Amino acid sequence: MSAPSVSDRFVILRHLTETLVIAAAGGSALGLVGVPAGWLSGSILAVAAASLAGRPMLIPTLLMRAIFVLIGISLGAVVTPETLHGMATYPVSIVVLLLAMTFISIGGAGYLRLVHQWGNVDAYLAAAPGGMSQVLALGAELGGDLRAIAIVQSIRVVVIAVGLPAGLSLLGLVGHVPPRVTGALSLAAVDELAILVAASSVVAIIAYRIRFPGGLLFGAMLISAVLHGSGLIHAVMPWWVANTAMVAMGAVTGSRFANTPPRLLLNFVAAAFGSFAVAVIIAAVFAAILISMLSLRVAEVMIAFAPGSVDAMMLLALALNLDPVYVGAHHLTRIFFVSLTMPLVARRTARALKISSEPGKLPLKRPPFQD
Repeated sequence: MSAPSVSDRFVILRHLTETLVIAAAGGSALGLVGVPAGWLSGSILAVAAASLAGRPMLIPTLLMRAIFVLIGISLGAVVTPETLHGMATYPVSIVVLLLAMTFISIGGAGYLRLVHQWGNVDAYLAAAPGGMSQVLALGAELGGDLRAIAIVQSIRVVVIAVGLPAGLSLLGLVGHVPPRVTGALSLAAVDELAILVAASSVVAIIAYRIRFPGGLLFGAMLISAVLHGSGLIHAVMPWWVANTAMVAMGAVTGSRFANTPPRLLLNFVAAAFGSFAVAVIIAAVFAAILISMLSLRVAEVMIAFAPGSVDAMMLLALALNLDPVYVGAHHLTRIFFVSLTMPLVARRTARALKISSEPGKLPLKRPPFQD
């Protein structure tokens, strides 16, 4: 296969530049005003709108792989020695949370398969209670329908990000959450950051080479979590690097919305709200059981069990003067539980689908809306 010509490279560069500019505009519009997960969700919405309008949105494969590593490093940085200690001091609550997340995944995936006739892989990834960037990265690797998965996951994040603070505000429990402010990278942290990036990149490449599901992102996240949780590393990715990676990840997802008919889009939205309702009902049942067992504040449990972004939930915990270790430990557990189980189950399901479609076997029915 011949290398692309100079004119082809220019076209690719022009499309990439347009994609990143649109993604940055959308991400900044939501991120700078403090919307939780705004850099990611805003980028998805902006690039998806451009794709639906017929613009050629493009993110090269090499850049996409680098994005996965950067996001993994940023996700692992949420781990601290305090949150690890907190995980050991709330055993009953943590167990109830894990049960709730398991039933949410099963219930949401079952709803999407039975009611909307989704395929098993797409249904499971879309119903995963958290870790949207991991879900999208794994969906891209397994050839899932990123449009469907992104809409369901994005609506979950947006509804929780907007609805939970609004509901707590109506109850008089919380006011406006200010935008996140992150300090600049100091020279003293450069050495630690270099070690963090190097170690995370090496483990990510190894995980990718051995074909571990979502290896680039998960490998980087794992070593970053180990280094931060052990207290060996304190430096984190500069805010502008982390946000840029989120914007680019949103561009990857939003570009998959090209050539999506309006009727198909409405089907995705209906599936999103239906699966979200299932998740809310299941989470509410388990939260009520936990509150009846232990003397915990209702708002504390609500925030700890909400499958929203970690940053947003931590900000709400601080605004409500709740225990940040309790909330942080639960969300850290949720993220790592989803991150550990989701790739294995999704890869196993994808392998089963491949085997069932081999010659001599009856192929599984594909959802009618997939193209």
